[in-house]
Amino acid sequence: MTRRARVAALLFGSLSALACRERSEGDRTGTTGLLSAAPLPTPAPPALLYLPDGGDHALEGERPPALLPPTPSGRCPPDMVDVSGRFCIDRYEGSLVDARLGRPLSPYFSPRKSEAKRALEAFTGTAPVPGAPELPRPPVWELEESFEPKALALPSATPNGYVSGLLARAACEQAGKRLCSAEEWVTACRGEQNRRFPYGEDYEAGACNVYRDTHPARVLWGDASKNHLDPRLNLVADASGPLLRHTGETARCQSRWGPDAAFDMVGNLDEWVDEPSGAFLGGFYARATTNGCEARVTEHPVEYFDYSTGVRCCR
Repeated sequence: MTRRARVAALLFGSLSALACRERSEGDRTGTTGLLSAAPLPTPAPPALLYLPDGGDHALEGERPPALLPPTPSGRCPPDMVDVSGRFCIDRYEGSLVDARLGRPLSPYFSPRKSEAKRALEAFTGTAPVPGAPELPRPPVWELEESFEPKALALPSATPNGYVSGLLARAACEQAGKRLCSAEEWVTACRGEQNRRFPYGEDYEAGACNVYRDTHPARVLWGDASKNHLDPRLNLVADASGPLLRHTGETARCQSRWGPDAAFDMVGNLDEWVDEPSGAFLGGFYARATTNGCEARVTEHPVEYFDYSTGVRCCR
């Protein structure tokens, strides 16, 4: 192994150690979740609401992939994929940390102290269906201290939802990167073979974590349009397992570039791109879309966020 390869491998190992305008294609919000949704009192809905559509295809179980080792070209950092020498893109959806101290931020709350406090206050003591996930709590420092979020691309991690377009941009900049343009994002998603989906030309149910049969807000609150800032939403599971999967866990959802690949560019979380009026791409796990790399939502400003919005950076 050359000295450059040894250094790149060490850098990647250090990073890995930090953590383990599309309209909906039918407004399908039915669910077959494991929990029964009884009508219960709910807190006042958050000011920002979005109705991500559900799906009607159950996700087939998959074995976790053997994650690809980094193959740094010398043009990209070891946590990024080289897209034909044109630009670099994060291998995985973003996990957020405190930029100064590297402390992980809870993936179930907005990475902004005031919004995290508001969500915790709004949903503490609320009663979704029996058997609902326990309300998570962010670390105390996340509620009390000042910090700036930084985006890391980590394998086998829970990616951060509840990210606005503004914070997605800031988190990439803290990492010495930037938000991808929409053109860059779609190019990277389509892979070296320029296909509609990371895995091929035709939609295949379960190949990426999208179009799930279960909508978490309907499971917890009996209504897919309610309480989209509830920190429990991305903890909901169905018969196929957790709705939000760990980064790289969906084995076939690889946008391949040479021997390397970017994971989960379709499904798991929607990902913000650099559009002044706001846009996120790819679809999240319960969006009823078969548009693959062309899946796009442009109806929300960059200030918007909910449980389904995440980040991936370019450079």
